[in-house]
Amino acid sequence: MLPNRSIQQRSFAPESARLHESVLLSRIYAARGIERAEQTDLSLQHLFPPDTMRGLENAVALVMDAIARQSRIVVVGDFDCDGATGTAVAVRGLRMLGAEQVLFKVPHRVRHGYGLTPGLVEDLADMNPDLIITVDSGIACNPGVAAANIRGYRVLVTDHHLPGDVLPSAAAILNPNQPGCGFPSKALAGVGVIFYLLVAVRAALRSQKAPGADADLSALLDLVAIGTIADMVKLDANNRRLVRAGLARINAGRCQPGVSALARIGGLEPGKIDAMDIGFRIGPKINAAGRLEDMALGIECLLADDPQCAMEMAENLHAINLERQHLQQDMLDDAETMFASIDLGAFPDQKCLILHQPDWHPGIIGLVASRMKDRIHRPVLVFAPSEPGSAELRGSCRSIPGFHIRDALALADARHPGLIARFGGHAMAAGLTLDRDMFPEFHRVFMTIVSETLDPDLLHEIILTDGPLTEKELCRDTAVMLADSGPWGQGFPVPLFDNAFEVIGWQVLKDKHLKLQLKPVHGKASIQAIHFNGYSGESPPSQVRVVYELQTNDFRERCDVQLLIRHVEAV
Repeated sequence: MLPNRSIQQRSFAPESARLHESVLLSRIYAARGIERAEQTDLSLQHLFPPDTMRGLENAVALVMDAIARQSRIVVVGDFDCDGATGTAVAVRGLRMLGAEQVLFKVPHRVRHGYGLTPGLVEDLADMNPDLIITVDSGIACNPGVAAANIRGYRVLVTDHHLPGDVLPSAAAILNPNQPGCGFPSKALAGVGVIFYLLVAVRAALRSQKAPGADADLSALLDLVAIGTIADMVKLDANNRRLVRAGLARINAGRCQPGVSALARIGGLEPGKIDAMDIGFRIGPKINAAGRLEDMALGIECLLADDPQCAMEMAENLHAINLERQHLQQDMLDDAETMFASIDLGAFPDQKCLILHQPDWHPGIIGLVASRMKDRIHRPVLVFAPSEPGSAELRGSCRSIPGFHIRDALALADARHPGLIARFGGHAMAAGLTLDRDMFPEFHRVFMTIVSETLDPDLLHEIILTDGPLTEKELCRDTAVMLADSGPWGQGFPVPLFDNAFEVIGWQVLKDKHLKLQLKPVHGKASIQAIHFNGYSGESPPSQVRVVYELQTNDFRERCDVQLLIRHVEAV
């Protein structure tokens, strides 16, 4: 059941336009679908305007009316990094535009569940909202919106998730993925959608020459960048512009005190922070609050204006994240043990892995599902009780390219009404809840659906690369050019190259990592490489084919270059 892997060079049209003075970078751009030079211009002036968003007029009118009346606005966020940054953007942005009564509430993962639920609406009574604005949720919260309507609360839904067959009865809905929306980029994260709403409100204020019209919303782009990267949405040209501008603010020291504190706690060097640093060093610290504690702490850190207060909260988030890492490792060890116990001989065609343990934490199951999916290149579903002893199970699903996991859940729901209590998500990631007693039947039903609908060819993992680099290109200038040409990420993958090398030296670091000295076959100069978790207990082969990223290596100010190995095989 371990995946078959093969290395394949990305395809691109040979007649592609020269998109950069570098032939190498032109080839890399072309392989990612860039056809015109203007698509590489990531200045903010080329952002798509919000005008084509369906529901924008109603959404802007609701906010304008709330500002004019100084109504009480309650922002309802989500318990992940996209929801946290989106909530902070909404609260900061609305205040900048003139709203004086802006509060926020984030659902508790266990007590409320996802999004605007009837239980959360009940808990909002003490806040007495006139207008509820959802961020990164709401499109599937039909019962919660209905409950808010009964209480007389107006609801403005801002979301980016795929809608169901019936939209909620909100006063306005802003979602680029709702039917009939003409906005060109369907890849906006939740934080991007709320940012666009603020931009549209500011334009309306300017047309009226009203207070708040001069608000500098670019000050929020650091938060937009973090949420966009952390939510792993596709980095199309529009998202790359948002992310690039946000990273520029962070590296210039013009970011929120909470962001600065999180970067410092993560050991990041000011001026050199990239998308990978956000994804692996900052985003997880914010996410950890929603996974194990209360995401309100993460949001408060991003809203803090006092640097000392922000640092104290960042330190707290860092401690929670360390706890998350230990808990995640324990659950991964359990998952690996369960996987090892599967009789692969009896299930040679098993296309999916479904795991459940009664003592697992519901806030970590998505991370475990993601890691196991990467490990076996199969769709993976991981379940845990919603809370200790609960009869409700919460599931997190991760898929592989070509298999739409949310559609598979929808098919299971259609075939067996009542089997799944709730579900939602995207093609590659989804979530669901079901009764504990339904788990055996769900396991049978879902495995059948996967067996029927997943093309076996998808189980062969293909590692796409940008081909080999010449020995002349294996240099710091190339690494700097590639770093400067980002941001790279989901849907716009970081350049990977593959070459054959001779292994002329190696050592083991921390019992599991390999540090290698490599020389291109038929080449002269050697280059340093690092392969994290690459030591298997045996000496590496004398000749290897390596898939790698080319990176600068400035450790101890050496101003060098190294290969970050992603895959290696004997030649």
